[in-house]
Amino acid sequence: MTKITTPSSLTRRHLIQSSIGAAMGGLGLSSYAANEGTGREGPTSANGGTGLSTGKDYPNKPIKLIIPLAAGSAVDSAARIVMQKVSMSLGVGIAIDNQPGAAGLIGADHVAKSAPDGYTLGGFNDSIMTVLPNLQSKMPWDILRDFDPVSLVATVEWGLVVPMESSIKTAADLIAKAKHNPTPLTYSSGGNGSPQHISMELFASQAKISMLHVPYKGATQAAVGVAAQEVDAAFIGLATVTALAKAGKVRIIAVTTPTRLAQFAEIPTVTESGLSGFEFNSWFALMAPSGTPKNAIKILDTEINKALKDKGVIDQLIAQGLTPRGVNSAELSVLLRAQLARYQALIKQASITSD
Repeated sequence: MTKITTPSSLTRRHLIQSSIGAAMGGLGLSSYAANEGTGREGPTSANGGTGLSTGKDYPNKPIKLIIPLAAGSAVDSAARIVMQKVSMSLGVGIAIDNQPGAAGLIGADHVAKSAPDGYTLGGFNDSIMTVLPNLQSKMPWDILRDFDPVSLVATVEWGLVVPMESSIKTAADLIAKAKHNPTPLTYSSGGNGSPQHISMELFASQAKISMLHVPYKGATQAAVGVAAQEVDAAFIGLATVTALAKAGKVRIIAVTTPTRLAQFAEIPTVTESGLSGFEFNSWFALMAPSGTPKNAIKILDTEINKALKDKGVIDQLIAQGLTPRGVNSAELSVLLRAQLARYQALIKQASITSD
């Protein structure tokens, strides 16, 4: 679907994106604000990405972390919080390279084809790892064959969001309006097969409604689309929309967790808000090209778990709607296989397609 942006919505988008940049600066994320969508790298380490050697076999030079998602997305935010601590502990720079597009397919392909030496890693959500393989008939890579799991770092908690000016106040309102509106309601996503796409299609299937999908280039852009009133609603990771909500640009009307979140205690669950039993979250996992040395994976896994025990890291993640996990490589491998089977069944049941 081609979306025409009017001059007024262009102005709204510019103001909204400026507010996001300011919020990111407050979180210490300003290094990538000017690079959003360009794929240019932003250093996360205190040493500015100089790659100071620790004298160990690994690592002894800077590490690149490719995130196949937009700057400001939930995975991107989590990666910058956690990997800054890992970088400081290892004594080498970790440069984050955002490569959004095709719901993560392109950036993941670059990781798969990189040298398996421990110096190029991927920061993926579970949609990239377990949804795309169930939607795409032709994949340039195989998640089980072409990647080695490193760690499931965190889970991303999600919210149902609408424009601040919207008359929709609850999930029940959204369902009722979708059933009775003369034209289909619209929702944004980070692309076909993205978690924003899958979550709303699962919601629509369970609520027995139909909505029009409007894919954007990434989750950040999808959130801005809601704030600019280009779409009626979206499911978005809380880490991506918290700044917009605080700025009064969007309203989070429900969270997708089984119970309310302490840091968003005033926001009801989707079950409370109008659709009983609906739950959704996503993962942030670190992956490496297949054949990466086991000692490198073990070192990275150990350092990530150390970082996830740091109170400062924990507090930052929780404030962004992220739950620290620290699941190791072997356990992540088991979870990947289970999640692939789970989404295969859900996608078939809900008749979700990549179009």
